[in-house]
Amino acid sequence: MDYKDSAAYLKLKLRASPHPCEPGIVLDLACGTGSLTLELYKLGMDVYGVDGSIAMLSEAKDKAYDMEADVMFLCQKMQTLDLFGTVNTVFCSLDSINHLSGEAQVQAAFDRVAFFMDNDSWFIFDVNTLYKHEKVLGSNTL
Repeated sequence: MDYKDSAAYLKLKLRASPHPCEPGIVLDLACGTGSLTLELYKLGMDVYGVDGSIAMLSEAKDKAYDMEADVMFLCQKMQTLDLFGTVNTVFCSLDSINHLSGEAQVQAAFDRVAFFMDNDSWFIFDVNTLYKHEKVLGSNTL
């Protein structure tokens, strides 16, 4: 994945939407090693990342330190998200929603995201469908 292009694309989508907006405070949910988070930061966004993996966040913090980026990373699961305040935009990329186990966990994550979003905010995420998992990926995964 080209994180630089993805960050630029996401910023463009916010501006080109039917209700164009500036991203405001941005949360990169399930940020992993922070690659997208840091590209969003480079584009001037006020962004922070959340992930449930200490190991992933350790890499993210090392990357931020190396580029002298003032970005906060929090270790939290998305279904128990607990932020310091509200956000204007939430990105959740690389099919991270698919890592949740079942409808109840997905609903819990969506409820937590909604709780911390300002009015007229954006939650942009992607998922793989059951069709892709069964028919496209099937037994072709590692």
